[in-house]
Amino acid sequence: MSVRKTLAFTVGSLAALFLSSSGMAADAVSPAHVAAPATTALTAAPAAAPTAPVASGTLAASATGPAVVQALAREGVTALQPFDTGVKDLAGYAGLAGQQPVAVYVLPDGNGIVGTRIGADGKPLDVERVTKLIETPLGEAIWSKLGASQWVQDGKKDAPRIVYTFGDPNCPYCNRFWEAARPWVDSGKVQLRHVLVAVIKADSVTKAAAILSASNPSAALTQNEQKFRQGGIKPARNVSKTVAQTLQSHQMLMAELGFRGTPGIVYRNGKGVVERTNGMPPPEALTAILGAR
Repeated sequence: MSVRKTLAFTVGSLAALFLSSSGMAADAVSPAHVAAPATTALTAAPAAAPTAPVASGTLAASATGPAVVQALAREGVTALQPFDTGVKDLAGYAGLAGQQPVAVYVLPDGNGIVGTRIGADGKPLDVERVTKLIETPLGEAIWSKLGASQWVQDGKKDAPRIVYTFGDPNCPYCNRFWEAARPWVDSGKVQLRHVLVAVIKADSVTKAAAILSASNPSAALTQNEQKFRQGGIKPARNVSKTVAQTLQSHQMLMAELGFRGTPGIVYRNGKGVVERTNGMPPPEALTAILGAR
């Protein structure tokens, strides 16, 4: 499912937040918890403060932007860009609050509304406008965060296509995806980057530690997958603080990106757009994820 496809606007955000031109509450535009990984909803419900990705095109607080937009930027909303609402004296801005798309409307009096604009037919407006503006910065932010994780390389270093996959050493569906990807990986067309988590069994932590602490993590991961039906890699006796912190950060990142289980797969499609899919892909979806064989 592409970043574009995962962005949806909910009628629940009709309870829009009104922002004063003099400022705003610290948690006013924080994203609501996403209940399902397939949908990232734009709502105005308050929640924990977002972690702001670094994205190009960010409108920082400046003397040129409306005060309410400057306030949003100070609160961590990124990639703020104006769009034409088609209504005189109603300015629109699209941005990102963490992984959430945010639509902001600035009124002639300087006040602002965060939420979804609904047309006379009861349908949300501006979905396409906001989606197009935030699709690239959201995708690049996701890609950057994955690149900064402690992933394990599976495939040639110079493979033209990279695919990230969140996996647990005890996950049978992760093993099935690993096996299904062999023709692409072995031919040098795809490099899988395994972002390990430990969420399935008690020894997932020690097995992940055995891989991450190995002198050759790639070989250790291959051993686990090849011997999966025999129990996989031998668990490590101890888990270092560094490995424990790595696994915790990976699990937090997995949740942040909306994955509820493993494997969680992130890739670029043929147009370079970042897409996400959860679970073992059906055979017909492998070409979209891994490219032509």
